[in-house]
Parts: sequence; structure tokens; C-alpha cells
Amino acid sequence: MKEFNYKINGTPYRVTVNKIENDVVELEVNGTPYVVEMESKSKKTLAGVKRPNSEAASAPTPKTVQTPVVSRPADDKKNNSAIQSPLPGVILDIRCKEGDVVKKGQTLMVLEAMKMENNILANMDGKISKILVHKGDSVLEGAELVVIE
Repeated sequence: MKEFNYKINGTPYRVTVNKIENDVVELEVNGTPYVVEMESKSKKTLAGVKRPNSEAASAPTPKTVQTPVVSRPADDKKNNSAIQSPLPGVILDIRCKEGDVVKKGQTLMVLEAMKMENNILANMDGKISKILVHKGDSVLEGAELVVIE
């Protein structure tokens, strides 16, 4: 019996090979038994996988959603009136628009980071001169989100 530990897309898997006979391999993945039939040894590819138990859960399919990533500005000079992202995350909601007059402490955006919603607040009274992100954008820590004059 051989045991292997793998990590696929961040998910850990423990694979235990119980028995190998000819072109049939009996193994367990995270405790779920599988019988794997292999093609002839000259091709060295898997022909198919049979599950003995239909109640076993299948592995989750990873999401392949691509959103633009907003990072720190390329130049070294920072805009002092720009609100920056405190954490890497995704912009869930934008609650202001260019030209709006805002008060210090007012919620400007909602950022999802580490499965929690974080309110991005105005750091001063002023007028929104530019919104640098869109709803659904992925942002890195320190990325400029909105400019207040």
C-alpha cells in the first residue's frame, strides 16, 4: 500500500493505492474508493475511472472567472487624496459616483476580502473627482480606488 499527498487548486488530496493487478488499480482518494482501469502499457494513459459507490461526492469544479486586477500605480508619487484598498479583494458595490459630495466616514464602496465585506469609507469631506475601479474588479492591497478633492 502506497500513500501520496497532493494539493490541486489549493485543495489537499490523500491518495492511497491499495492494489495493482494488470491494468486495474484500486485506490482511495480522501477515503473514497475508486477502481481505475488503465489502457495498455504502451499508451500510458487512463482509460476510465469507475466509482463503486454512487453516493460519493465528486470533487468541486474550480471557477474560471477572469476579472481585471487593479494594482498600485506605476509611478512613485502617490495622490494624497486617493482612498487605497486596505486588503486584496473584489469590489462588490460602488456607492458613489464622480461629482458626488461626500462627508468623512461615508461608505464609498464595499470590498470583499477573505470572504468578508469591508466598507471603504471617505477619509475626508470633499467631492469625488475620479473613481478608479469598477464593480467586480479584483484589487491588490494599496491600490487606489477613488480620488477625493
